[in-house]
Amino acid sequence: MASSSSLLVIIFFCISFFFLLSVNANEVTVGGKSGDWKIPPSSSYSFNEWAQMARFKVGDILVFSYEAGKDSVLQVTRESYEKCNTTSPKASYNDGNTKVKLEQPGPVYFISGKEGHCQKSQKLRLVVVSPRSSAFSPAPSPSDGPAVAPSSGAAKLTGVFSVVGLLLGFLALF
Repeated sequence: MASSSSLLVIIFFCISFFFLLSVNANEVTVGGKSGDWKIPPSSSYSFNEWAQMARFKVGDILVFSYEAGKDSVLQVTRESYEKCNTTSPKASYNDGNTKVKLEQPGPVYFISGKEGHCQKSQKLRLVVVSPRSSAFSPAPSPSDGPAVAPSSGAAKLTGVFSVVGLLLGFLALF
């Protein structure tokens, strides 16, 4: 009987640990806390500089805020990004509050669909890492405050329940 309860505790521990790692996704507002998807106000700022101060992982959700009907977000290939080509996007959004889930590791490219905006630096290139490669490595600390919006309350709450479950599992061993 003791061995079967120990096995259950070990299974519970493994499931809780996996769940804790898998729910740690963030909603990230493009441009930071007060970011808007628009032409950068000066040549000294770019969305790419902002993206370099954050760590993006599979499962994270990018949030683009802009005026619906007056701009759009296009997910494009590297070549279309470099040439500001809006003709054949991988995906197109124009709702004003676009949420894009990052589905796979690697580089991802976005440009504005509004004519001339991409040429004025309204474009974003970022690299998505897999959860395994970033689970235990600390994110770089940005120089002017956090670039990543805080994770949702649901993800934090689930993480708390996972930790409590782990503690209860260890106590059941004794």
